[in-house]
Amino acid sequence: MPATPAWPPQSTPRLFVEARLSDGADVRIEGGQAHYLSNVMRLKEGAPVKLFDDQTGEWLAEVAATGKRDMVLRVVAQLRPREDVPDLWLLAAPVKKARLDMVVEKACELGVALYRPVITRRTIIERLNMDRLRATMVEAAEQCGRTALPRIEEAVKLPALLRDWPADRTLYFADEEGGVPFAEVAKAGPAAILIGPEGGFDTDERAAIKALPQAVGVSLGPRILRAETAAIAALSVWMAKAGDWS
Repeated sequence: MPATPAWPPQSTPRLFVEARLSDGADVRIEGGQAHYLSNVMRLKEGAPVKLFDDQTGEWLAEVAATGKRDMVLRVVAQLRPREDVPDLWLLAAPVKKARLDMVVEKACELGVALYRPVITRRTIIERLNMDRLRATMVEAAEQCGRTALPRIEEAVKLPALLRDWPADRTLYFADEEGGVPFAEVAKAGPAAILIGPEGGFDTDERAAIKALPQAVGVSLGPRILRAETAAIAALSVWMAKAGDWS
């Protein structure tokens, strides 16, 4: 007897929407999302679409109506509630565009709760397109199955970040001059990972970070890592030791 095909199929497109979702709700989409479903995926009435809203979780919807520039999706069932993610922040000095996009994308895939650029003395890139970074984050969440969209905040200068640091959050910083192997000290609980720019923190910045009671200098191994590689490696270590990978 042939097996019953899975529903919805694995190929079902998945989109983030701003509207709060609920059973039976109609969601109108326009612009790039409508173009993608109509002209790229060529969906017709009745076709399934997965939606998530960063509030209630992931839902199954069906195409209810199509227009020249818009589409109406009708929500028919909840697939999953909104996930709980570890309380981990990524605070990283911005790098050049393509590499920064990769950091944001991988941070979402690896499960961060918040991403925020940090401006240091050696930071080369200071003007950031936050809308583009958020769009990259949303696209990554659509692809990797997240139901909780990471927060993304405006860039902050390092002194202001340290001045306003919350007392209950551990700050792990990648110390180019040596630190404790990260896998040995990573622990669960509110945490943040601070990654410096190409060239690293300068002497005064390193001293200011170390003066913070919540700061822990960590090593990411014996090799020199590019800034984007260091961010991805550090997130992976923390998730494996203290996050939700186990």
